[in-house]
Amino acid sequence: MVERALLALLLATASALAHANGPSSVAISDRAIWPRPLNSPESFDTASRAEILAFGNALADSEQMSDADMQARLRTKSFDHASVERVRAKYWQRLTAGYLAASAHCANGAAFCMKVDNQADFVKAARTFSVGLDSEYRNWFVHAGAFHRTYLNELLRLAALFPRVSSEVDTYSSREIDGSALPDRTFLLTFDDGPSAPGSTTDQLVQTLRASHLSGTFFTLGPQLQSRLQHSGSSAIADTYRGMCVGAHGWQHRSHATWADWEDSVTRSIGLVRANVPPSFVPLFRPPYGERRADSGSFFDSHGLYVTLWNIDSQDWNEKVNADQVKQRVLTLTLLWRRGIILFHDIHPKAQVAVPWLHDQLNASGIQWMDCKALIP
Repeated sequence: MVERALLALLLATASALAHANGPSSVAISDRAIWPRPLNSPESFDTASRAEILAFGNALADSEQMSDADMQARLRTKSFDHASVERVRAKYWQRLTAGYLAASAHCANGAAFCMKVDNQADFVKAARTFSVGLDSEYRNWFVHAGAFHRTYLNELLRLAALFPRVSSEVDTYSSREIDGSALPDRTFLLTFDDGPSAPGSTTDQLVQTLRASHLSGTFFTLGPQLQSRLQHSGSSAIADTYRGMCVGAHGWQHRSHATWADWEDSVTRSIGLVRANVPPSFVPLFRPPYGERRADSGSFFDSHGLYVTLWNIDSQDWNEKVNADQVKQRVLTLTLLWRRGIILFHDIHPKAQVAVPWLHDQLNASGIQWMDCKALIP
């Protein structure tokens, strides 16, 4: 028993370190370099085509590298070739679909509007993508090249470690939702690790969301929610989350891939939400760090739950990234992916800065902020 406990502790520690170490650098954007306003669906599509091509160019370049060179670039101790190839193939499919949607209504002479009918056409366009030295988009192009190379490193690092270290980069079963299947121009706001102390960041963020007529899904940790319940009571908590959705994030913020008691963590944290916030409860579980067991699908199915991952990481949890950088990064990633689940944290103040700014920036662009209740299939 002691040996088993020690082994579980070592595995959990290794998993936590793999997450905590993270990539050596994080992609930071600066939307001020983009020379045109995002004030219409057409302008959103123009900027979206540009970001899709720039990321595709970085993806194509990465395919020219050997596994050894790629592993050195990503600075990982292991490199799962099959996982990296699977993730690359998935991105080519998503990029092609996104580009076709973004170019469906191109006017004559519209920027970044190349003739693309299928994935082969898009890959060819991405490989040769460039912007002239005298173009008004030249400064953006130089900046975008660095951003997307760094961002791709973030993603391929996760792919290289998967499935030894599970994450949001791939899914295991139909019980897992990562945001890639949402309708075009549709985004869901999600917030982890709360609730915060009464009257602080969670409450302030909910008020900010209501003021912008937005809803969000909050993934609560058992002890934090329990503390609020003891302080304020269930009626007050239900009122705090009024109009929002509440799922669970576990009883402890630790890897649910290596923790022997992960099933109890899920059922306890879900049960606490279901019992005390019934109007806002949704049967959604978000694993800390995105880490869960490969064979966990049947467990979630038997409990009527869905694992909710994300495809846009705001990095608001990262101490090296400030609130302005968070909002700039998320805006660029909404243009790139055109749909998805955005990861924020309501225990940090950055989301309260980023969300209303994003709402204002994208207000005329034709995107939809998803009603949190609409996510469940």
